[in-house]
Amino acid sequence: MAEDKKDFIIKDRRIFGGEGKGEEEEIKKETSSERKSEKKETTRTAPEGEKIKESQLPEMNFPTFIMSMNASALVHLGIIEDPTSGKKESNLPLAKQTIDILTMLEEKTRGNLSDDEGKMLKSILYDLRIIYVKEKG
Repeated sequence: MAEDKKDFIIKDRRIFGGEGKGEEEEIKKETSSERKSEKKETTRTAPEGEKIKESQLPEMNFPTFIMSMNASALVHLGIIEDPTSGKKESNLPLAKQTIDILTMLEEKTRGNLSDDEGKMLKSILYDLRIIYVKEKG
């Protein structure tokens, strides 16, 4: 059955006609107080049980996402240590899958990336492919 737990609240902030001119000020006050409460520092738990502050995490944008995928591929290629185990272990099928995902992103985003983003993605893919071929052969 349905739970009585509320996950979010919907507030209608539309202003209709000439009425409610004072409502704009109230909305501004509510919005600023909501923003202040949203800025509270939240934490996540790391695998070892230590806390990670949200403010320590990088902003998520396309270059950050690509760098994350690159790091994942390097872990699977055995170039860098797996952060969970602390060991360098090679898993070529997972490395190939990650390289294939990056290749798909390159194809699907062609023409929509800035020059720097496109060059970065192309360079990362080139390096990963070279390392993969060396590890496989």
